Amino acid sequence: MNYTYIVECADGTYYCGWTNNLEKRISDHNAGKGAKYTKPRLPVKLVYYEEFETKEAAMSREWHIKQLPRAEKEKLFK
Repeated sequence: MNYTYIVECADGTYYCGWTNNLEKRISDHNAGKGAKYTKPRLPVKLVYYEEFETKEAAMSREWHIKQLPRAEKEKLFK
């Protein structure tokens, strides 16, 4: 399974990404091994995810979510 996810960083910002192992990816982010964006903003907490059959579908959804304004992203999980 592939996932598109959103984490909330300690500074209140959001990061969106995709992975094929959600639990490990969140753990990696919190260990400082995730994206450059999240490293100085630890810890992160998972606030939203979607499941996809293919990597391509997850990557496409990630791109679309990243185009949304903050308020639209928040509508997904608040």
